[in-house]
Amino acid sequence: MSHISLRLLDGGMGRELQRIGAPFRQPEWSALALIEAPEFVLQAHEAFIAAGARVITTNSYAVVPFHIGDARFAEQGRLLAERAGRLARQAASASADPVTVAGSLPPALGSYRPDLFDHQRSVAIHRELIDGLQAHVDVWLAETQSSTAEVRAVVEALGPQSKPLWVSFTLLDEADGPARLRSTEPVGDAVRVAAQLGAQGVLFNCSQPEVMAAALTEARDVIQSLGGGVELGVYANAFPPVSAQAKANSTLLEIRRDLGPESYLDWSRTWVEAGATIVGGCCGIGPEHIAQLHLHLIPHTEVAEHE
Repeated sequence: MSHISLRLLDGGMGRELQRIGAPFRQPEWSALALIEAPEFVLQAHEAFIAAGARVITTNSYAVVPFHIGDARFAEQGRLLAERAGRLARQAASASADPVTVAGSLPPALGSYRPDLFDHQRSVAIHRELIDGLQAHVDVWLAETQSSTAEVRAVVEALGPQSKPLWVSFTLLDEADGPARLRSTEPVGDAVRVAAQLGAQGVLFNCSQPEVMAAALTEARDVIQSLGGGVELGVYANAFPPVSAQAKANSTLLEIRRDLGPESYLDWSRTWVEAGATIVGGCCGIGPEHIAQLHLHLIPHTEVAEHE
């Protein structure tokens, strides 16, 4: 895959907002800044771009009833999604380098909780987000998907449209045995479903770095068996292992102290070696991590641009 240039994603929006002093709490999470102080969202996007990210993700992850409540979502969900898209596009347009805007389509009914899934409700929530985001995004990113059922709902909500779809699965954090989604579905099966549904990228996110390489290897084998044509990617989080019995988004999880920028760079190198062409960070991975990836994973690109 050496002929494919590496795409560098941004990092975790929620913890970056918290770090720079934006309004931040549960249950609103990253949506609170979007509602009360959107200038912080723009500042976070700009920080990731300055660090070297060339794909930024809209701050729409928490624009769902689970985080902002049913009444507010019904009244403001589409408006807030549009605001998230507009802020990301504003930051991308101001960059001297081309920056892709990925429209975040989150698990509609709670992260890490495939047992809470309801197909029709998920489709309805995603359609509101899509309506708000679509004028501003270049690619759709269905992220932190715990099951193939969640992905099918996203695809139904999207309907016929021309923008590429990237699907990103979250994995069980137990590193023993074959890689599995949080629904316990095998990664190979999930990748096959995503490809059949038309995904142009399959990624793994919001799980520990330790479980990503095995998932990438299985994904690469499946994609090769299907004839290729699907990019692979990883953006891990900096959380400790999350129990399968945890209540969705119930607390602010601690950030691991052993995943500084240099350590995360080392993990990222293993993912690139395993076939990833899209790499970035999730919760707890900040601009300082992305800057290290930019410096060490794609220095030849930067030299070429300035010659």
